[in-house]
Amino acid sequence: MNKLVFLFIPILLSCGVEKQPEASVAPPSMVEWSKVDSIDVDAYNADIIAGRLTMDIGIYFPSNLDPKFDKVTLDRVMQSFAFAKEIFRPTGVQLQLLWVKSGKVDPRYFSIQANKVPGVPQTEYVNMYEHAKRHPAELTVLATEAFQTIIEPGANSSRTIYLVVLQDVFYPFLEVSEGRNWTMKSVRTGGLSFPTYSYVGTIDSTYRGVITLTNLKREDRYRKTIAHELGHKVMNVSHEYKSTNPGHEVYDDGGLMLYGEGKDIPSGEGGRWHLERLLISPFLYRVDNTGAKVWNPDYKEGGHYYDPIYGDKVIQFDAQPVIDEDW
Repeated sequence: MNKLVFLFIPILLSCGVEKQPEASVAPPSMVEWSKVDSIDVDAYNADIIAGRLTMDIGIYFPSNLDPKFDKVTLDRVMQSFAFAKEIFRPTGVQLQLLWVKSGKVDPRYFSIQANKVPGVPQTEYVNMYEHAKRHPAELTVLATEAFQTIIEPGANSSRTIYLVVLQDVFYPFLEVSEGRNWTMKSVRTGGLSFPTYSYVGTIDSTYRGVITLTNLKREDRYRKTIAHELGHKVMNVSHEYKSTNPGHEVYDDGGLMLYGEGKDIPSGEGGRWHLERLLISPFLYRVDNTGAKVWNPDYKEGGHYYDPIYGDKVIQFDAQPVIDEDW
């Protein structure tokens, strides 16, 4: 018996050595940011009224982007921000610009894969939001490092929205290819919001307000991209509108949350509660009569679509069959 135990010990140890978790390196050094003097922040905030619901937004624009990269310019970012203010104005929600900063970013982070390739595809048993709650997206090591070096931690980091200009951000997801087979599809994003309905509790609270911007070149892009990505972040919904159930890529006009020219933020059950979900977002606050920021209640369960903060402001929709039921 003693001999058997002796023989098995090295086998068990070698198995443990082979199964190593994904390694992470020490956090990289922070970018040295400085405010862009040519941007008049006060002018952008001239319409802010104390007491109204407000979201705080900071903008990071690398100063050393590759010379051939022309899909995002600082001028287009500011135009897109101005359009977003107008799109949200009818809802009573204000966009307050905290600052615009520039600095040298490690070029390794100019192009990142946003999340690890998912291992479990969505099937016909639960809808997209329920599936994401069970199997949330996770940042890659490179994406985590990028945010660690770019985002400046602060007292309200978990409530602040950060618009971060990069050159490429790829978003991988699983899609049915044929029969009962799935394939990985990677989308080259123009903007990515890293919404909590997808990354349920997997992003450090310091960085949960990150939105990346990588393509504002066409007029239709800079007119809507920032507003659309803010919608993902603060309404906490995917590409959906009224009778259109959510999906990774949904093209149609009408709502702000579809790929198209629409800018509508509807209300009520018929509007999938978009307005109501916006107004209770943890990223919003009001300034009280003492000048203090009074934030909306935070998420209770990591920010999934059905998080208790939303109460009945949710849609209980069925999953769409993705493969032949006789597989």
